[in-house]
Amino acid sequence: MSTQLFSENLGQRIAIAGLLIYVAFAPHSVAASAIGIAIAGIGWVLRSVQTRSLGLSRSKFDLIIVLMLVWTGLSSLLSEEPAISIAKLTSLWSVFIFYLTRAVITRRSALFLVGVLILSGCVGTLYSAFDLIRGRGVVVESIAPRSPFQRVEILPGDTIWRIGSRRVYSLADVDEVLRSTAVNTPLTISIISQGEHVERPGLILSSAEQQSASPSGLTGSFRNHRFRASGWTRHYVTFAEILQIIAQLALGLALAHLRNHGPNKYFRITLVATALLALGLAFTAMRTVIVAFAIGACVVAWRSLHGKHKLVFVFALFFLIAFGAVVVSQTRARNALALGDPSSMLRFQVARVGLSRIPLHPVFGHGMDAMKRHWNEWGFPGKDQLHLHSTPLQLAFDRGLPVLVLWLWLMALFWTEIAGGEKRAADLSDTHVYGILLGGLGGLTGFLASSLVNYNYGDGEAAMLFWWLMGLCVFFTSRDPLVKSGP
Repeated sequence: MSTQLFSENLGQRIAIAGLLIYVAFAPHSVAASAIGIAIAGIGWVLRSVQTRSLGLSRSKFDLIIVLMLVWTGLSSLLSEEPAISIAKLTSLWSVFIFYLTRAVITRRSALFLVGVLILSGCVGTLYSAFDLIRGRGVVVESIAPRSPFQRVEILPGDTIWRIGSRRVYSLADVDEVLRSTAVNTPLTISIISQGEHVERPGLILSSAEQQSASPSGLTGSFRNHRFRASGWTRHYVTFAEILQIIAQLALGLALAHLRNHGPNKYFRITLVATALLALGLAFTAMRTVIVAFAIGACVVAWRSLHGKHKLVFVFALFFLIAFGAVVVSQTRARNALALGDPSSMLRFQVARVGLSRIPLHPVFGHGMDAMKRHWNEWGFPGKDQLHLHSTPLQLAFDRGLPVLVLWLWLMALFWTEIAGGEKRAADLSDTHVYGILLGGLGGLTGFLASSLVNYNYGDGEAAMLFWWLMGLCVFFTSRDPLVKSGP
């Protein structure tokens, strides 16, 4: 083997190894996921240097993506807070994953990567079930008048489950963390309050408070078993958005095999994985993402099932939604199912204010994250600086209406491209490719449905998986993807 061929193969293998690391950790760790992408990028560069080719061809998506990036850059320069918005431009790097994936994957490696991603999501779901059984933190029963937690508005009934980066399971753990922290070091307290996970930063203890018999000044002896599952991630929103996409991929593969080969072993394995991932999604109690999954799953079923199988699927989907409703009612605030809880009301208020301000800066927007410095000044309610809980609204608010139009154009183009590829793959009876494209279409549909009421495009982990999925699907919808059957 020549040196050039060896270097080319080495670069390709490094790139695939990096993507393997990415999919293995995508449902769990943003740091490990980013490391995997970095390794894959290094492999791509090595291969490109040796072959003098990026391994990419032009696509109908390139112009729209470039225009979005350029307009976002201009919006940041003209932002109400340029320093904040320009720093935020680093979040745009996730688009790189779209091109990286298209350039380095092969048909065989793609199937393996999808399998590892599904398995990893299932492991995260099993851990979530274990976490629920084990319980989190300590439920606060009473707070002493001089307790330092009075300064961060902890109330009886709240659950303290993490202090700084350390999880706690008892008052003894809480007191130990407080005593071991350096004096005058700010701590962030993670609590569960009325079914919502809240971060309370800025708790600082004096030396006298640390040396007291009970630095926390709390009483409580029970763990919380009614909380919104988040796997190994820091937040249930991210976990739900990622599980939704992975569950659609598993469902697509299951129904593709059912259609082409009947209830074979691949159908049974992927169906069990789908059910497990769907239960994990229900454990997050994310009303909007559960509904978004149901919408995407209906698209998958409608395009693949016939006759009595559709009726069975509808019944299974009804069971999932009913189970999700029970989880929501048990873990979230009262009236959460009727959208009458404080979280829902805050969403409506924030969206209303944001929508009213879009006409003030319709072309370039206010600038990414500029709202965080002018939260109350611009009329947004409460102390917590959030976002507009809607990807279309947030894009228009931050970057202007032209970016919103480009984003809608890009999403429509992705949808039609994948739908067309899925139909062609079904006609060719290439079951694995058909299943991936079918699941990819469901994942995209669910992602878009969720984006109407969640800023999921602004969630780094979810955005990374979204661009990986789009790269995977566009690879399979290219002119002759089956020819690239390499390692």
